[in-house]
Amino acid sequence: MTLTYATLRLDLPFVASKKGRRAIINAIKDRIGTLNCSILDISGEYPKEAEIAIAFLASDEQSVQQKIEKIETILATKFPEVEIELTYESI
Repeated sequence: MTLTYATLRLDLPFVASKKGRRAIINAIKDRIGTLNCSILDISGEYPKEAEIAIAFLASDEQSVQQKIEKIETILATKFPEVEIELTYESI
């Protein structure tokens, strides 16, 4: 089994408050949560930026790549207005 830890960094220039940021983060968490991932909002105080930690188990490296691709596809199709940087590491 492979444990993978990913970090999503979001740039939200159109958000004016923490409430607006939280709405976007919750929508992302709901979508990615369907992939059996553990998700945590680790954002700071600045409302125009957000950070989400994602962790999941996979049986091998190919499964890791498939899940990362699914996450990227969900983000690109459902949240095209959000600039997203996804980094990950498998242990």
